[in-house]
Amino acid sequence: MNTATLLVFAFVALVAIATPGPTVLLALANGSRFGVRRSLPGMLGAVASDFVLVGAVALGLGALLAASEFWFSVLKWVGAAYLAWLGIRLLRSQGGLDLSQEGEVPSGATPRAIFAKSFLVAVTNPKGYLFCSALMPQFIDPGAAQWPQYAAIGIVFAGLDFSVMLAYAVIGARAVKLLRQRAVLWLDRCCGGALLALAGSLAFYRRSST
Repeated sequence: MNTATLLVFAFVALVAIATPGPTVLLALANGSRFGVRRSLPGMLGAVASDFVLVGAVALGLGALLAASEFWFSVLKWVGAAYLAWLGIRLLRSQGGLDLSQEGEVPSGATPRAIFAKSFLVAVTNPKGYLFCSALMPQFIDPGAAQWPQYAAIGIVFAGLDFSVMLAYAVIGARAVKLLRQRAVLWLDRCCGGALLALAGSLAFYRRSST
């Protein structure tokens, strides 16, 4: 894989990543509720899922999901249910946390919990596997070693994903500083509604639409 091919991949991947999806919406919500620094575990969780996704595509899992209705449906419904649960949690929130007060950090706001939420949202989304299994092999040189090329693609993909999520987290944190507590409430409501909509779209998603 040459540099030009990697740059083309980076451009295509950036367009796809920048389109608001579940992990990006979580980064926006986490930034508004916890601040940028405490949102970092969520971004790292999504990055970890990126490497799982790229590795799975390299091993042929994307092709398996495209061929197996059963396993595609299992992953689809698990992902849709988890997105719906997160969406409902955000819709029922009271506007996030007051970070100016010291005290025990709620269980849902620990670094481990924030990491796990983003990781699970991304790793249970079958659309990601199908999209990457259709996109990534087009940039792989079949005459060269496969794993180094997938490693390069994975690093670029994860770096872009982290950068986009960081930008959204900063936007969320800045909105809170400008609009105070009410901004957190409305961002939670918007992100919660969007996650529910994504859960619904995933529930009705069919492999034949790819």
